[in-house]
Amino acid sequence: MLLTLLLAEYLPDRLDARALDRVRAVEGVGACRSMQRLAALRTSLVQAAADSDRSELRRSAAIGQDLLWDAAGLLQTQDTHAASDQLIVRERLLLQPTHQVAQIIERSAFEHGAADADQTPTSQRSMETKTPNARPTTSLVPHPALSTSPLKGSLLMPETESSPALRTPNVYLLFAHEPYYPGPVTQEINATVVAADSLLHPQVRQPDGIRIHDLLTQGRRPGEIIPLATLTHELSDGTDWPKIGDWEGVTTDLVQLVRTGDCDALSLSLREIARALICTGPHSHVRAYDAAADDFIAYGPTERAAVLAEVGTLLASLVAEQDLWSGDGLLAPIARPA
Repeated sequence: MLLTLLLAEYLPDRLDARALDRVRAVEGVGACRSMQRLAALRTSLVQAAADSDRSELRRSAAIGQDLLWDAAGLLQTQDTHAASDQLIVRERLLLQPTHQVAQIIERSAFEHGAADADQTPTSQRSMETKTPNARPTTSLVPHPALSTSPLKGSLLMPETESSPALRTPNVYLLFAHEPYYPGPVTQEINATVVAADSLLHPQVRQPDGIRIHDLLTQGRRPGEIIPLATLTHELSDGTDWPKIGDWEGVTTDLVQLVRTGDCDALSLSLREIARALICTGPHSHVRAYDAAADDFIAYGPTERAAVLAEVGTLLASLVAEQDLWSGDGLLAPIARPA
């Protein structure tokens, strides 16, 4: 005890240095979101291993922890933009054992017969986690040698991989943004339509853009224009956006791509009501005051559909001969099992 008092000035730094040999700390909102997505995949592997004594499941969990440790090392020395390509590689490497484990569990359940169907392991169930109001700014990843139990408090991703919808080609994203003026005498541009594949551009925030692309192209109709607000509606009115990515950063990057000519787009100058309607969900209403009638007028799904139809007409004339160019060097979309 006497020695501890004498060494109190020196012990904290030494203990911190020793701890950092076994734990990697990742700081920043964007970096922590990236780690949460990877941790969610790894958590499902650990839970599957905990519910079984099969060696391949335990090996998959160990591989997941190694990839998580590597990703934490990347984010300690680089920001999410600089490390995006390497993070995508690790996420895809994590997806492979996740699919394999799901198939093993499904096959095992089938072999046990329908009588055991009600005893499905936790790793096969669809899980939901409430997103806290405060954004995480620090994430701690233990060294692989220290990890023997599931990560606690991780943000779990909904399991959509088991029953994937078909990816639809020629889908477009419509989103409103801060107005800008491309020329001295032109109207302001306050909304933009881009091809879905522009979300795969390397200059767009990744892997957020890839995840939004995956959401945007599942179960749509060819040629359909999807407002960003529709995606928000589908994501529990925006509650689940943190599980997908930073839509604000992605749309900001898309506008920059359009302005620098690195991808094609339909640039729009929407009136106030039209712009408000595409910024709301498909079943929402917008009220506007009519000074002439001294009353409020409600605009809803019918008027919203009319705005989208008008935008669709403009887009159809633009892509009649050639579709919108999505840019060069596009990243691969999320691979889905056949």
